[in-house]
Amino acid sequence: MKNVTSKVALLLFALAVVVPLVWILLDSFKESVEVFSSVWGLPKQLKWANYQTAWTEAGLGRAFFNSLKVCLGTLVILVPIGSMAAYVFAKYRFKGSGVLFGGFLGGMMFPNFLVIVPLYFLMHSLHLYDNLYGLVLVYVAYSLSFTVFVMTGFFQALPNDLMEAAQIDGCGHARTFWSIMFPLVRPGIVVVGIFNAIGLWNEFGLALVLLPGAENRTLPLGIYDLAQVQHYQSDWGALFAGLVIVMTPVLIVYWIFRDKIHETMLAGAIKG
Repeated sequence: MKNVTSKVALLLFALAVVVPLVWILLDSFKESVEVFSSVWGLPKQLKWANYQTAWTEAGLGRAFFNSLKVCLGTLVILVPIGSMAAYVFAKYRFKGSGVLFGGFLGGMMFPNFLVIVPLYFLMHSLHLYDNLYGLVLVYVAYSLSFTVFVMTGFFQALPNDLMEAAQIDGCGHARTFWSIMFPLVRPGIVVVGIFNAIGLWNEFGLALVLLPGAENRTLPLGIYDLAQVQHYQSDWGALFAGLVIVMTPVLIVYWIFRDKIHETMLAGAIKG
């Protein structure tokens, strides 16, 4: 009876995830009239022009590459810095390390909207307002807490003997980290990379405040602009096509690395 209940619950959960995705995909190929007249039906004819409208006329193509630049730029800076900080917290003891680590953890509980106003003035004073590089720096700062928290657990799981053996063989602190310890936490790097990338790809609030210009809009802002326009033009097919464009990269990344994520989460659960 317990197995049947679990299977039913898993089936309902799967339907709750899959049905909306299929519905959005089908409606992305329909005329606007057909979206309302046949909500759950198959499209009479595949209207690929919806994707062209969303990509070019609505500017989602430019927004796509802006989001890609911001995500990759953030991860390139975030992962090495976060890993180095986590390594120090995990393997070195110094005065005030507990307070500093607690400060990093506290950053995960700090809502974004509380710092919107001072952040707005700070970016203005640094001439980084409405600038993708400025948004990258803000994202690095906001993502650092989660990255340090996760990576610290992975470094703590590595035996200290490895670090001591490397240093006996003549490795300094930096080489011990980059040549020995950092490659061994590759599963953690994959996990923080994927979860941070998904969060950055969908981030809306900070980008809305810090990127007012049309040239630097990211994908969530592009979808927001498209939704505002389509309310008046009633081109719902293009709006659904835009949603598919936003979702597809995230689904592909998760599908490619799904086994690695499951293995890492399972290992963490067993260890805990």
